[in-house]
Amino acid sequence: MSALRPRARRAPLLLALAAALLPHADRVAGGGGGGSMFGDVNISSILDSFSISYDKRVRPNYGGPPVEVGVTMYVLSISSVSEVLMDFTLDFYFRQFWTDPRLAYKKRAGVETLSVGSEFIRNIWVPDTFFVNEKQSYFHTATTSNEFIRIHHSGSITRSIRLTITASCPMNLQYFPMDRQLCHIEIESFGYTMTDILYVWKDGASSVGMSSEVQLPQFRVLGHRQRATVITLSTGNYSRLACEIQFVRSMGYYLIQIYIPSGLIVIISWVSFWLNRNATPARVQLGVTTVLTMTTLMSSTNAALPKISYVKSIDVYLGTCFVMVFTSLLEYATVGYMSKRIQMRKQRFVAIQKIMSEKKMPAECAPPWDAHSLSKAGSLSRGAPPPPRHSLGGAPPPPPRHHGSLHSVDRCRHLQEVRYKARDPKAHSKGATLESSLEDNPAPSLHTLHPTKDYGKFLGMTPSDIDKYSRIVFPVCFVCFNLMYWIVYLHVSDVVADDLVLLEENK
Repeated sequence: MSALRPRARRAPLLLALAAALLPHADRVAGGGGGGSMFGDVNISSILDSFSISYDKRVRPNYGGPPVEVGVTMYVLSISSVSEVLMDFTLDFYFRQFWTDPRLAYKKRAGVETLSVGSEFIRNIWVPDTFFVNEKQSYFHTATTSNEFIRIHHSGSITRSIRLTITASCPMNLQYFPMDRQLCHIEIESFGYTMTDILYVWKDGASSVGMSSEVQLPQFRVLGHRQRATVITLSTGNYSRLACEIQFVRSMGYYLIQIYIPSGLIVIISWVSFWLNRNATPARVQLGVTTVLTMTTLMSSTNAALPKISYVKSIDVYLGTCFVMVFTSLLEYATVGYMSKRIQMRKQRFVAIQKIMSEKKMPAECAPPWDAHSLSKAGSLSRGAPPPPRHSLGGAPPPPPRHHGSLHSVDRCRHLQEVRYKARDPKAHSKGATLESSLEDNPAPSLHTLHPTKDYGKFLGMTPSDIDKYSRIVFPVCFVCFNLMYWIVYLHVSDVVADDLVLLEENK
């Protein structure tokens, strides 16, 4: 036992001697190209000292105040914004800042901050940050992992990583394609509640930056804003950050591909109003073609959009254009129907006059279409001599008597007020003829033959009048609709989010 005591006394001396000689050995190694020395400071020894009694499973200041994690973002590009998938994809630098007192070291000249490789992240504690509305993401590894760690002598840590994330973005397409979408990306700790981790925007309103080269084919980035909220779940309260980016849809594509063509299709349908109403093939073909074209345009437009149940602004425009071209087709159907009814009335009028003449009407009776003759026949009651009749042939009639003249006039008036059904001649369908109907003198029907009635009109209008009115009414209605549509929707959809940091201000 006595022999072992001298050896035990020499052990501390040997350890002190080795410690004194170690820095000299490191300087020699550093001078030989090892790269672990900065002047008289051994960088490797500082990094190795972090692993002494360090447990990366425990957060800094465990049991004490929560770790405050500052966050900044710099958006490099936004590759797509999809209405069908309701998401957007962006490439950005994501940086986190926190303090770990266990990684503090003595400040030395020129060694205030240590920049180390991404492999060192496996040796220390890092926040378990995740993106709440992430659908897909990946790290960039060309040519090496796009990540770095910086450790300040006070224990402050900076972690920067480049990410590409596809995040969900619920969109309201009520004003499509004049809409403005506010898409967001949310940051939160997966397992630590607010008692352990508190997320903050490190630089306030300027914590999120955007490259001036951020461009999209169908959208324009208006600006962004940051929010910090508290989310209450069944497992506790969690700190959450959100970066919201507002997009403004560009109208150029939809004006060229949808709005202008649909407006021209409506104008083409008006050509039918200038064509002759007897040109049935041309007018029908023009109307059907414009209706089918509008149907195809509406189908192709909605095929590129999600199947939503509410009405979009583009649906209002296309639906109105469809109604306009369909109404133009119905206008010709109305013109054709009126022409047919007028022609039927004229034919029946001629047939009635022929039957009346075949019944050997009294010579005192003038034809029902001759109102002047009726007025002269009425003067017989006042003793005026009747004019000679040569239209019916034969000798002139004998001078009428007073009472006989009154009877003839009444009979003429009775025959001139023969009523007939112009719409549905049911008497013909039951086997009766027009002649028998006149003899039986049925009950009054829909129309009455009057000597002065214009049988070239229906409801006081001619088919040509409808075409003339349509040439004015249709264009005026379409112009008024366009004025109301663009004024209302452009005004209603022009909404800018509150506290928005405009992109132009960052350039």
